[in-house]
Amino acid sequence: MDSELLVRLILLLPLAGALFSGVLPLFLPQLRTSEGLIGTVSTAAVALPFVFAVYLFATFSGDPIITSYFTWMAAGDLSIDFAYRIDELSLIMLLVVTGVGSVIHWYSTGYMHGDSGFWRFFAYLNLFIFAMLNLILANNLPVLFLGWEGVGLCSYLLIGFWYTDLSNSAAANKAFIVNRVGDFAFLLAMFFLFREVGALDFGTLLAEGPGIDTTLLGFIVLLLFIGATGKSAQLPLFVWLPDAMAGPTPVSALIHAATMVTSGLYLLARLSPMVLEVPHIMVIIGIVGALTALMAATVAITQNDIKKVLAYSTVSQLGFMFMAAGVGAFFVAIFHVVTHAFFKGCLFLCSGSVIHSMEHVEHDLEAKGHNMEGFDPQDMRTMGGLKDYMPSTRWTYLISTLAIAGIPLLAGFFSKDEILFKSFELGYSGAFYGYVVWGIAVVTALLTAFYMLRSYMLTFEGEPRWPDADTVHPHESPASMTIPLWILAGLSIVGGYIGLPAVIQGGDLNWIHHFLGEPYGGPVHEIKELAKVPLALKWGLVGFGSLIAIVGAYAGYRAYRPGQAMAYDTTLQNRLGGLYTFWDAKYHIDDFYNEVIVGGLMNISNRVLQPMDASLIDGVVNGVASLSQSLSNGVSRIQTGLIQNYALMLVLGVVLVLGLIVFGA
Repeated sequence: MDSELLVRLILLLPLAGALFSGVLPLFLPQLRTSEGLIGTVSTAAVALPFVFAVYLFATFSGDPIITSYFTWMAAGDLSIDFAYRIDELSLIMLLVVTGVGSVIHWYSTGYMHGDSGFWRFFAYLNLFIFAMLNLILANNLPVLFLGWEGVGLCSYLLIGFWYTDLSNSAAANKAFIVNRVGDFAFLLAMFFLFREVGALDFGTLLAEGPGIDTTLLGFIVLLLFIGATGKSAQLPLFVWLPDAMAGPTPVSALIHAATMVTSGLYLLARLSPMVLEVPHIMVIIGIVGALTALMAATVAITQNDIKKVLAYSTVSQLGFMFMAAGVGAFFVAIFHVVTHAFFKGCLFLCSGSVIHSMEHVEHDLEAKGHNMEGFDPQDMRTMGGLKDYMPSTRWTYLISTLAIAGIPLLAGFFSKDEILFKSFELGYSGAFYGYVVWGIAVVTALLTAFYMLRSYMLTFEGEPRWPDADTVHPHESPASMTIPLWILAGLSIVGGYIGLPAVIQGGDLNWIHHFLGEPYGGPVHEIKELAKVPLALKWGLVGFGSLIAIVGAYAGYRAYRPGQAMAYDTTLQNRLGGLYTFWDAKYHIDDFYNEVIVGGLMNISNRVLQPMDASLIDGVVNGVASLSQSLSNGVSRIQTGLIQNYALMLVLGVVLVLGLIVFGA
């Protein structure tokens, strides 16, 4: 099949699905209740592009495929085509976005069943996939930025999907506004790149971009990184992602686990030859990623909302990806993007299954006359014992939990171990900050295993903690929701084998490294060749990473084992004291923004801008109105209604005109 036609179909099918689900029901209202038709069409609009992506992957020769459709902008030296690029990086991302996306669409048909906005939800989902495909397939920065802004818009629409709840609307606004900060930095970077290189297509940028003056290039890469921190939720712009859990759970799985939040990392990977030329900026990228991962992991320990635990876990895992980018191992970062899409997508969908079931428990308890004020179907403290009622959800959640914890031979073990190794390898080669990143990553990996086992134990093990548990029982979700769980859980088991560690045959079996090639795994800093870590030490690092995961998971299991699950939270609070409170308050970062940034702007508005508006702007407008009124009042006095006065004025006018004619000449 013609690759140009396939790329066009891959892009246009989700757009067609969005139009079918979102526009057609406006003219044919009966379609709004046709859940089967809308769900099938919308899912097929993503599943078919996945099939085409598999074909492109299977027939890919290694040379980039560039397809240009038409000129978008042309002004002077600037010429921007609507052009798309199929290469190793875009192919991997394409498979993840369409593959995981189609599974999540399938799941959504069951999760959103009965919702009055079913048709609108699927229109937004399809539109999001269309925007994300533009982002990852773009052959130049403007088209990428179009997709970048598109996913931001769709994220806003999906987070605030249940907009009648003001908290959801506030979360959507927060995500939209915070991302604008990063987007402004991204735009500035594009302006500088065009000034220096004279083009914005990736072929030119990758060839000439690394030759830009180091100081200016460092500034450009820093701007790109700031843009990435917005989309990929890194310090200090991560605050929008936990609040984004207000949207329907499939949104969390699609946008905040598998696709949009990885777009910042994708941007840096796409321009990695430029990033590798500025090692001082890479130090910043690595350290920010490490601090983000550690910060989010500590906050996750204190959370009781199952989706908030997973949200902070996502922020933490994104930090791991930026650690890999900061030490120059971009292929490892992309590897973790892939495995993270599997196990975190599964975890979010499992949480949706749990919430879906607990909402039915809430309704049943209300029907029996229980006062459910304060009951939260997302609070793990109201759960417990769900393994007896939801076996598929329980097992898939456990598999994904062990995968993200880094338990050996599951997907997360391979990608996280590779991040740890690459950080250590850089330190071993003489760049000390590699050891710093490695040390923080080790601590974070330990915490990850602990808090993820905590979430599993509080949710599924022990005795039920909701009222009247003897007679009110939750139920397993329908097959439309559980089958996607098993698909992603299976990928969480086997997905890591595309990146086997270097201890096996010198790394010859690390497929993703060899597929991506350079510069995604190139050395960083002035180190032209990384020092060779002895094989025995490599095995030791693998064993140490495995031990960290097992110890953390066992600690979480022991601390929250049946019979003392809730008691240990109190014990933990007492032991950590103020530190626990500090973590529970999310390091007061949100408070800082609200008090200093938002409060400061409101204070300036109230004290300076409001008086200026009232006195100056309103004064000018009101003054013009008063002047017009005064003139009108003066002229109105001439209109007395007496014919004699009008005749006199007419005679005086004639005399004045005659006088001007006679004496003016």
